[in-house]
Amino acid sequence: MEFNFNIEGGNFSHAGAASSEVKKVLKQLNVDVSLIKRIVVALYEAEVNVVAHAYEGMMKVVLSSDFIEVTITDRGPGIPDISLAMKEGYSTASPQVREMGFGAGMGLPNIKKNCDKLEIVSKVNEGTTVKMTTFFS
Repeated sequence: MEFNFNIEGGNFSHAGAASSEVKKVLKQLNVDVSLIKRIVVALYEAEVNVVAHAYEGMMKVVLSSDFIEVTITDRGPGIPDISLAMKEGYSTASPQVREMGFGAGMGLPNIKKNCDKLEIVSKVNEGTTVKMTTFFS
């Protein structure tokens, strides 16, 4: 099963819409509730990162009987130093994003904590691809 969602940069009123849709599908498939929570936390964090930092993005969700693999590709500023961005509390969010309650620097660390496998590739001034895999057993 495969799903694709567009993510609009800067549109905080729709942040989390794709994550919500994936959550509904996982519930319908009777995936374990604790796994759903982990998956949705990671997806939401990744989705908000696109909304907060990029111009636009795409979320591709691949569901198999053994795992869920989500690839989020954005067009945006990219991440100059991925290892620095993985540190809790490090943030490049704008003051406007912080005023809305986002940008605390926990997005990437929370993604890492809530998936089994994480790959991040980024090119400055082009964009970022985040690939997350969570196994069902």
